[in-house]
Amino acid sequence: MTNPHPDLLGLLDIEQLAADLFVAQNPQRGRTRVYGGQVVAQALAAAMATLDDPSRPVHSLHSYFIRPGDESKPIAFDVDRIRDGRSFTTRRVVGRQTGGAIFNLSASFHSYEPDAEVSPSVADLDVPPPEECTLEEWDDVSEIRMVPESLPGRARAWIRIARPERLPDDPALHNLAIAYSSDHVPMDAIANGHPAPFDWDDFMGASLDHSLWFHRPARGDEWLLFDCRLLSLAGSRGIAQGTVHTANGTHVATLTQEGLLRRLRHR
Repeated sequence: MTNPHPDLLGLLDIEQLAADLFVAQNPQRGRTRVYGGQVVAQALAAAMATLDDPSRPVHSLHSYFIRPGDESKPIAFDVDRIRDGRSFTTRRVVGRQTGGAIFNLSASFHSYEPDAEVSPSVADLDVPPPEECTLEEWDDVSEIRMVPESLPGRARAWIRIARPERLPDDPALHNLAIAYSSDHVPMDAIANGHPAPFDWDDFMGASLDHSLWFHRPARGDEWLLFDCRLLSLAGSRGIAQGTVHTANGTHVATLTQEGLLRRLRHR
């Protein structure tokens, strides 16, 4: 059974089939593959569902996209309980469809330890507010407003989960929302750094691997600035690094992503 009406809470409403086995449904968007951020968030939700202490927050995740996901088929997530420690918990999750594994994720959870706080300010980035940026008509779960860019190899966007009501006040849910949104901007930074005149009709782009570090709590249904820069482009593979900030300047997350940018051979 598929999910024809995408909504973040619906996408994260995964069904438990066994102790460490879950299944998630896909919305029908008519695309050639499942959006990567959705798979990241659903796999992380499966890992969270196996925690002995649900209040222990995720602090990092590292993942590989193995095959394109087929939106017409559900995704099964198999969780491996790597470690349950006094301060840290580690999980490994494999996402599978009928053709085999499509995704692999490792996630680590850490009990909060109060210490010094240091955070750069978004004010140094000199960006216009969301309402002055261009709305991207791509995603029906998030509202994405792209910041105009003149620098090659950079992409910035204000993103928030788009819902009539606010999301529940659950920090774990908001981390899942950030994970969902984190796959939107890095490929744009890679594409913007290509030296040739760029047109998506001439290239095939795909996320290869994706890492995300969570530093501080933030709400995924409020505006977050995703600021990504190209670090390297070679062999049809580019890598981008980015930071995530709240509207008041708090640095809440850091991400890196390697993406495939392959030139198409038109016949």
